[in-house]
Amino acid sequence: MPNSTPRPDLDDLLADMGAAGSRISDIDASEAAAGNLSVFVGRELDLADRFPCTEEIALPVCAPALAGRTVLVTGSGRRLRDLAQDPLAGIGAVHIHPDGGSATLRTSPRRRFSGLTSEFNSHLAVHQDQVARRGITFQAVIHAQPPHLTYLSHIPAYRSTQALNSRILRWEPETMISLPQGVGVLDFMVPGSAQLMSANVEQLRHAHVVLWSKHGVMARSDVSVMHAVDRVEYVETGARYEYMDLVAGRRAEGLTPEEIKHVTTAFAVSSPWA
Repeated sequence: MPNSTPRPDLDDLLADMGAAGSRISDIDASEAAAGNLSVFVGRELDLADRFPCTEEIALPVCAPALAGRTVLVTGSGRRLRDLAQDPLAGIGAVHIHPDGGSATLRTSPRRRFSGLTSEFNSHLAVHQDQVARRGITFQAVIHAQPPHLTYLSHIPAYRSTQALNSRILRWEPETMISLPQGVGVLDFMVPGSAQLMSANVEQLRHAHVVLWSKHGVMARSDVSVMHAVDRVEYVETGARYEYMDLVAGRRAEGLTPEEIKHVTTAFAVSSPWA
């Protein structure tokens, strides 16, 4: 069933994307122009005032479930930390045509990008899959490069879903409560590739955050843009504790399996990692 979601107007959505970009930058998960954001809005938006410039584009993925709706997405080469100051310079509005394979890209006269993010195929495929399967009317998707989590993915012993979750979910009760499904882990795949896009869609059916090994993460939320950022921050915090423990020579205990079980029972959380 479709979930009940807030209905922020366009200016609110742009402000939320700006705040999300700032927070991702604050936690060092978006160096220079790395990282990108998108928001699917399953209702009519008045785009003409903010995005008066139009051009027709072919979509990198066919998205019939999104027909007639809009995806707000960051442009290639734009710094996420700059979005809050001038969101119209770094965000385009993609209004998807009935055929699901083409769209009108609406932008501002203040546009400062030549094309949409190179990861737009992965963003669009996730929106298409989640809307088609679950009937959602809102979704935020974020790609970022949190440094501690990305570093751990360079260590072969961490590069599986089982291994990573057993290590990073044990440091704070809040992490298990907020992300009971943990993190899906993918092997390294070329950024922007069809292979990465397909594997990412599959993993995000089972988890809200997916680690792209040796690259970064993608997170999604049906609630808000900042909720997706929170999920990135939770997993990065767990990874930072794990990194600290590695540096300290494995001196810390972390939450024991019994303690984790007490937490999940107390908060009525079901998790495969408890």
